[in-house]
Amino acid sequence: MSFAIADRWFEFERLDDGITRIWEPHVIRLMQCNIWHVRGRDRDLIIDSGMGIASLHEAAQHLFGHRVTAVATHSHLDHVGSLHEFGERIAHPAEAHRLAAPPARVSLRRDDYPPDLIASFERAGYEVGPTYITALPHEGYDLDSYRLTAAPATQLIEEGDVIDLGDRVFEVLHLPGHSPGSIGLWEAATGTLFSGDAIYDGPLLDEGGDGDIPAYLDTMRRLEAVPAQIVHGGHDPSFGRERLIELVRAYRAKRG
Repeated sequence: MSFAIADRWFEFERLDDGITRIWEPHVIRLMQCNIWHVRGRDRDLIIDSGMGIASLHEAAQHLFGHRVTAVATHSHLDHVGSLHEFGERIAHPAEAHRLAAPPARVSLRRDDYPPDLIASFERAGYEVGPTYITALPHEGYDLDSYRLTAAPATQLIEEGDVIDLGDRVFEVLHLPGHSPGSIGLWEAATGTLFSGDAIYDGPLLDEGGDGDIPAYLDTMRRLEAVPAQIVHGGHDPSFGRERLIELVRAYRAKRG
């Protein structure tokens, strides 16, 4: 299989003065994580870090005004690939073991994963081609060189903890179901929720080794009660409160 060489690996969309969405356009939708940069007075946040195929820190340096803290909403490979590039790393305890000792075998090739796992993605509504990428980050890139680098959490956070940027404060919400330690970051002052993969406007994944449908149903009931006005998910476009309620109720109708 031949690949084009990407002109650039990351794309950037500035939502407002404080929030920028970053993504990897040459990664298939299933694995195309939203990476969020949040500017603060005293420090910035990077919420999730993509696949780690190319350097996020290098590509996003123009956004960083000062100290940067990276948050992993959970430990799946599409969200933590560049986590090791940041000196301050925050995660939930239930995900921390994978960050410190990531799987020895990860791959960009479909055939390297169990057929039943790929089938669960396709049942959910994703198209999965022969590889997880559609271009190479640079000439000579070897798909089989792809690995996750250990990135032990430097701070563990749980339900009710806060992350203070000086002029913005986010409360940690524990939102299990997609994975045991999935978290969201809730800013009550603006009605803004960074939800990770707990909810996004696309096919939600609750099967496989990490999925827990009863826990996910509890998380959905909780999300319905959060007065979010804007939700920035782990994948796909951001959405407002009306769409949040629709997505929650659709999941509950399907799984409840």
